[in-house]
Amino acid sequence: MSEFRTGLGWDVHRTAAGRPLILGGVTVAADFGLEGHSDADVLSHAITDALLGAAGLGDIGTHFPDTDPRWKDADSLKFLRHARDLVRERGFVLINVDSTVILERPKLKDYRQTIRERLAETLELETERVSVKFKTAEKVGPVGEGKSAEAQAIVTVCRKH
Repeated sequence: MSEFRTGLGWDVHRTAAGRPLILGGVTVAADFGLEGHSDADVLSHAITDALLGAAGLGDIGTHFPDTDPRWKDADSLKFLRHARDLVRERGFVLINVDSTVILERPKLKDYRQTIRERLAETLELETERVSVKFKTAEKVGPVGEGKSAEAQAIVTVCRKH
């Protein structure tokens, strides 16, 4: 018998001048980045939360609190690897990741494959099991006004009994 679980992740960061824009471990050419204690990789954070949620292991703030100086400017792929390993330790196999980045600009379509490959490598999955979509907020709300970026992710894991 198999047990399937789904985890949902969401994250948001304010935009900030003078910081790199990092999505899924890939630096995107932009005149701004995202504000955060770590590298503020909103996509990796959402996927990390989804993985932790699927295994019932809390959230990213539980494992990597922003009050801990060890995580200042940290590479968020480290958080993702940590969540991947914890899920495995619980006996789960990651089946797939579906994610969406909501950002008004820049256009991200040219980065899709590189981001998918970086995430797949980090998660030790085939690239075809990692979906990354991009949306704008149609100029509505803080994302639409260019004040923030959001990401959503859902993962499926399986454990054999």
